[in-house]
Order: sequence, then C-alpha cells, then structure tokens
Amino acid sequence: MTDTAALIAARPASVAHLFLARIRDSADAEAYRFPRPSAGGGEHWESLTWGQTGQRVMAIAAGLISLGVRPEDRVAIAAGTRVEWILADLGILCAGAATTTVYPSTDADETAYILADSGSRVLFAEDAAQLAKVAGQRERLPELTAVITFEEVGQDGVLSLAELEAAGARLLAHDPAAVLRTIEGIEREHLATLIYTSGTTGRPKGVRLVHDCWTYQSVATVALDGARADDLEYLWLPMAHAFGKSQLNNQITAGYAMAVDGRLERFADNLRLIRPTVTAAVPRVFEKVYIALAADARAKGRTYDAVFRWAARVAREYTRVAQERGAARGGGMETGKPLVPLGLKLRHALADLLVYRGVRAAFGGRLRGCLSGSAPLSPEIAGFFGGAGVNILEGYGLTETCAGATIAVYEYRTGLVGKPLPGLEVRISDLGEILLRGPGLMRYHHLPEQTAQVLDADGWFHTGDSGELTPDGYLRITGRIKELIKTSGGKYVAPIEIESRFKAVCPYVADIIVVGDGRQYCSALITLDEPAILAWAAAHGLPGRPYADVCVSSEVHALIGGYVAEVNATLQRWQTVKRFTVLPRQLSLAEGELTPSMKVRRAAVERNHAPTIAAMYD
Repeated sequence: MTDTAALIAARPASVAHLFLARIRDSADAEAYRFPRPSAGGGEHWESLTWGQTGQRVMAIAAGLISLGVRPEDRVAIAAGTRVEWILADLGILCAGAATTTVYPSTDADETAYILADSGSRVLFAEDAAQLAKVAGQRERLPELTAVITFEEVGQDGVLSLAELEAAGARLLAHDPAAVLRTIEGIEREHLATLIYTSGTTGRPKGVRLVHDCWTYQSVATVALDGARADDLEYLWLPMAHAFGKSQLNNQITAGYAMAVDGRLERFADNLRLIRPTVTAAVPRVFEKVYIALAADARAKGRTYDAVFRWAARVAREYTRVAQERGAARGGGMETGKPLVPLGLKLRHALADLLVYRGVRAAFGGRLRGCLSGSAPLSPEIAGFFGGAGVNILEGYGLTETCAGATIAVYEYRTGLVGKPLPGLEVRISDLGEILLRGPGLMRYHHLPEQTAQVLDADGWFHTGDSGELTPDGYLRITGRIKELIKTSGGKYVAPIEIESRFKAVCPYVADIIVVGDGRQYCSALITLDEPAILAWAAAHGLPGRPYADVCVSSEVHALIGGYVAEVNATLQRWQTVKRFTVLPRQLSLAEGELTPSMKVRRAAVERNHAPTIAAMYD
C-alpha cells in the first residue's frame, strides 16, 4: 500500500476527530488571523493558536449541548466568511451536530425555506440584518428553538456568541468530558454538513455530506497538493459554499495558518497586507484582479498600457510553449525550469522586469500557487498569470462531491483540471458525461428520487457536466449537459426558472434565453411577439415602423427593461439578469434555433448570436 493510500485508509472518523488531532499536534502554532476594529479607527489583525481555537470551539460545542442539541441535529449558520463562522462550524461538529449553510445574501423567504427543510434547531446569525430574515417567519420554523448572533444585537430571546461560550464553560466546569464523549460517538456516516444548491425546479436541494466525505477529501487533497505546515493561506471564499468548506478542512489536516476575511472589496488590499503563500478563489476573482491590473496600466498612460498588453501576450505565449514542451512539471504548486526558445526567454525576462514583478507584488510577492475552482477559468486569464509567475491550479468538483474531485497538482496545464483524487474513479459516459465513483459522494436531503436520478445502482455519480480524458488521465471540462448554468463566481442558476417568471409578467415576449455559463453574471436574449409589440408601437409614437426597427428602438428597450427589473426583484442577487438584448427577429426553425415542436435549442441560439452575447460582457 502506498503512503497516500495508507493515509487515506487511516483517515479520522470525523472532522471533529481531525480537529482534536490538530490541537494535540500543533497547540502553540498559529491557526487563524483575522481583522478587528481598532480603538482609534481603522482595524488591526489578531490571531488564535490551535490551542486557543480549541478552547473556544469546545465552549461553543458545550454551549450547544446545553441548549439540547443532539447528534446529527442541524444547526444553521447565516453569515459571511469570518473567523466566527469557522468557530461556530467546528463547535457544531464537535457537538455531534451538522451545519446547515446559508449564504448571507439569501433572501428571507429562501432562508426560511432552508431552515424549515433542513429542520435546523439552532441558528447562528451574523448580525441584525441576518436576524431580521427570520424575525417574521417563526411560524414557518417550529423546530427552531434558539438564535445566536456573532455581533451584539441587544434583543430579548437572542444569545450572543459570548453568552453561548459562557454557558458552555459552565457545563464543562461541571462535566469536563461532555464534548469529548460526544466526539467519541461520532461515526463516519453521521451527517456533518447540509449545503443547499440550486435545482431546476427553483427551490434549492439540500446536499447531505457526511463526516467521511470531508475527511476523505481533505486527507487525499493534502497528500497530493504540496501544502506545508509553514504556509499561510488567505481565505476569502464563502464558507456557505463547498469550495470554502473544503479549504477549511484541508487547512486543519495540513496544520498551516489561515488569514480569514470574506470582504471581497478588501481582496486586493489583503493580498498585499497578508502576503499569503497560497490562496483559493473562483474565476471571477482572478478576472477582477486582471481587470484591475489592466486598468492601472491604462491609467499610467499610453506607453505603459502598450507595454502591459505586450507583456500579456508574452506571458500567454510563454505558458503555452512551456506546457507544450512539458516543462511546467513539478510537485505540488512549484513548476520546473521552462525549456523555451532563447528569444522567448529574453522577451519574458524583459517583461518580468517591466510588468510581472508588479503582478506578483499584487498577490503579496510570496505566492506559491492559487487554486481556482467552482467554475471554468478562462485559458487567457490562466495563461497570463502563469506566464507572470502566479500559477493558478484548476480543480474540479461539485457540492455533491465536497467540492474536490480532481486537482491539477501533478502537472500545471492550462485548460485541464487535473487527475482524480486517489481512491476516486472518473470515467466518461457514452453521452460524454463525466461520471464519478468513490468516497465523498452525497445524498439529497428528503429527495430519494432525485438522488437516484444522479447516483446510479453501480455507485456512479452523474455530474451533468461533459468532458474528456486525455491519454494520460487528465480531465478537461467541455461543457454542461444539464440545463443549469454556472457563473464564474461559482453560483448555479436555473435559466428555466427565470425565463418562466419573465414570460409570466411580460405580455410582449416570444422567447427569452438566459445565458451566463462561465460568465460573471446572467444576461438574456429576448425576442418579441410581432403582433403584440407592433400594436404597442402604434400606440406609443412608433406607428408604421418595421418590426425589426421597433425591436431595437430605445423605447422598446426601456419597456422590456421594466419587466426585467420586475423579475429581478424576485430573484437572488446572483440570478438577476444584468444585461439583455432584444433581437431584431424571432427565433427560426430554418436557422436551427427551434425544433419542429418549437422547443428552443439553446446551443444553436448561443452559437448564432455569439457576437451579441459577447457584447453584453464587453
């Protein structure tokens, strides 16, 4: 048995056991650092050792036990990424319970649905804004018995985190082994996390992830990715997302320190301040960094702008040539010495002097590598950063697989998402769908029929993604089979839900096609019913105008924009349609955009109108 296989076989029974082992091995080492307001204004960073983290987590776990929380009870967290989220999550797990994750941007109705469907008994709410979401919905939440806030809200019947910890300390003073006994009883198949992900019906589905899913994934990942105990990771990712949760478990397994701050507006400043050696993000974050670098170049004048654009071309060429020659090999996050032509090497050296050093400085100057996941990363973006010395390693996975299924640590190749974690099988079906089998797979909460639709009798999970395997076993994602789109921020969106809502409110629509897979936001192509819109035009100052002219007029754009805004008001932020285009013609059977039964062929529509779609993301 190989060392990696032996490590995986000997993995702890639960995340709580994993955490106890880390406290035992690294009690005095730094675990977390995090921002706090300073007395004179501004902010400073504080830190916790693993031993200090353990003391707080045990108090939180004991506090939950004192509230009557029992093994596998669900306890929800509605908060942004901050150190309290991590403490609460670990406290929940050490109490034997399971964490229900709720995005802080989720609206009140959907928050109440998630809490009710999960049967959550306790809620950790970040602040007054999160607390307000359940204040008027308690009749929908008969199982919710307690609410705890991270920030003081001064409301009767609501505990602060400090008060919960104090209650836990009192229980531990009376019964010091209360939490340890609970942890000892946690088994591999006990529920650890319930994450709700978008479904095609509109309501999200609860993804049940047991302890063994997380411990397998973290032990297997850390065994491969070259993480070191002296690393410092900057964690920005939403902890309500499987990607963020997986990073937390990986950090506990490896034992390095983590700087935690979920404020996206602080991302660039924090990189320079924290100077991490590793970080992880969704593609949209890397896109934002690239856009900021390019904007800064333009602000410095034409000459520097031209130099930056030249350096970007050199970086992409350098990445491509190095990878074609197989020179980007290296263990974990480091790469080998590129074997590139002398001319390219010299141009690259000059570009490094003029541009790339500044790019690396923007990431803090110590970065060994970044992990990108949750959505495909543009090869152009990856090639630029790779050539500039910021290696972005892509991985692949879903909420249903604890985020991580494959990871590009064997060899840095732009456009590929690596090989499967040891112990996990990957194959491509006859239809081109990616199938996965092994540890780390979920079940849907209360939805056995939907579970059976994606998890077959032989244990293969049908991902809904299409892909291919290279001859040497690397996975390439080629598209999506199921009709869910995934933004570059990692959010799933069901286009049919949005389209049906729009058709319900707009009396002029013929068809609407929501797009945005791999893009930073959703947009839409809209066609209008000819008689209906021409009648409106005749009554609004556009009589006798041809149909095509009416469709592209500013008056009609304003009209349709009102309906788009009306629908957007009913959607989650990441589902909203940010831009739309009214097409000058209806969809055509002759152009392959409609089937004989008049169903829309999405791929054909997107292909035929590719320039229009691209313009909405210009």
